[in-house]
Amino acid sequence: MNKELSIIMPAYLEEENLRLLLPRVKAVAAELTPSFEIIIVDTEKAMDGTPEACKENDVLYFNRTGGNTYGAAIRTGIAKAQGQKIIFMDADGSHHPEFIKELYAEKDTNDIVIASRYIEGGHTENSFLLVLMSKIVNWGYAFALNIKCKDVSNSFKLYNGDMLRDIPLSCNNFDIVEEILYKIIKKNPNIKIKELPFSFKQRMFGETKRNLLKFIFTYVFTLIRLRFLT
Repeated sequence: MNKELSIIMPAYLEEENLRLLLPRVKAVAAELTPSFEIIIVDTEKAMDGTPEACKENDVLYFNRTGGNTYGAAIRTGIAKAQGQKIIFMDADGSHHPEFIKELYAEKDTNDIVIASRYIEGGHTENSFLLVLMSKIVNWGYAFALNIKCKDVSNSFKLYNGDMLRDIPLSCNNFDIVEEILYKIIKKNPNIKIKELPFSFKQRMFGETKRNLLKFIFTYVFTLIRLRFLT
């Protein structure tokens, strides 16, 4: 490790959003520490102008390995990151870069810091149905796996880099976010976690990559696997 902070952004056809987000992310990170890196994890082979957007903004660009899944992007990002602290954020604009400051401000007293939609002061712009599904998922995972957090599923989190690199990850879809949290807590019983109220935005450009039926199936299967098989 030779960086204080790594910011990892999985990307899948997010060129338009990245061209707007990357200058903001760089500006925020530079205010926090001179020792940072911004890592964009693209598809296995570039499908749009994401490589050019990264080059123009002088950030690190990698293609994910092991498939074009979200889980593969997360694992690739972790393998490449050199930061003592690692922040994951979406590349679609739903996570506004300025909130990185609030996450990073808690780094010295907490091992995981969560941008939480579901504590007092938090908010989400998603539809009623999506919010309901999200709350059911969060409640189910928190209850079944004894995770004492209100927002388990938001990917916008700061992690202790060593703890994150020290766990094996196998999920291939968005359920890897819950897998990370559960496995870090299980391996580090005295871990310190803090949730900060966060306002989740709608994506700026493009379409969501979430498939509703796959979303439901994988979350149920992963919950059962984590609860009874790990």
